[in-house]
Amino acid sequence: MAFSADELRVLRRALAIALHPMPLSDEDVQDCLRLAGSVDEAVGEAGRLRAFLLADLARYRAALPGSVTSYLELLQDALAAGYDPRPDDLAALRALRGQPLAAALLERCQILAERSVRARLAGRSAALAAPGPRSRLLALPGGRAAGREPDRPKAPAAPVPGRTPAPGPRPAPKPSEVFPPRRRPTPPPPAEEERAAG
Repeated sequence: MAFSADELRVLRRALAIALHPMPLSDEDVQDCLRLAGSVDEAVGEAGRLRAFLLADLARYRAALPGSVTSYLELLQDALAAGYDPRPDDLAALRALRGQPLAAALLERCQILAERSVRARLAGRSAALAAPGPRSRLLALPGGRAAGREPDRPKAPAAPVPGRTPAPGPRPAPKPSEVFPPRRRPTPPPPAEEERAAG
């Protein structure tokens, strides 16, 4: 991004004011606003040019191998502008590695892609290692409920005359009710021959 002499003067003045705050004249404020607008416009233009370059690169990559020269030139320009090579670029360069320029670009793109993957993984692991927001535990001793008195058991209500009391909880059954005692087997009746003999 290039600045004109006037823009550099405004930029220098703005930096001086940022370092040593002082009241601004209306003319200085207008100059700063114009410079900010110019910077925004330049950034937008750079974004449009980048999008155009990437669309061109994809178009030439799709037309390979007939567009080898144009594709390799555009890829070099994109890498110089900070482009991260994509898997499609690596696959295309592997297919073209017979050419010296393509082989050199493949080596460069592999290094850049590996660096990009490592940076993404480092960012993800840092995000996972960062502690999350801590919330107050109110259910543990010392929480909000600690200041209150414990609930006392209520005394049973006095029976009202003439009204049958409501049935209370059923008592637990005894083991003999759940498992009745086993009965001893009775001996079989004697056979008729044994009765006659007796």
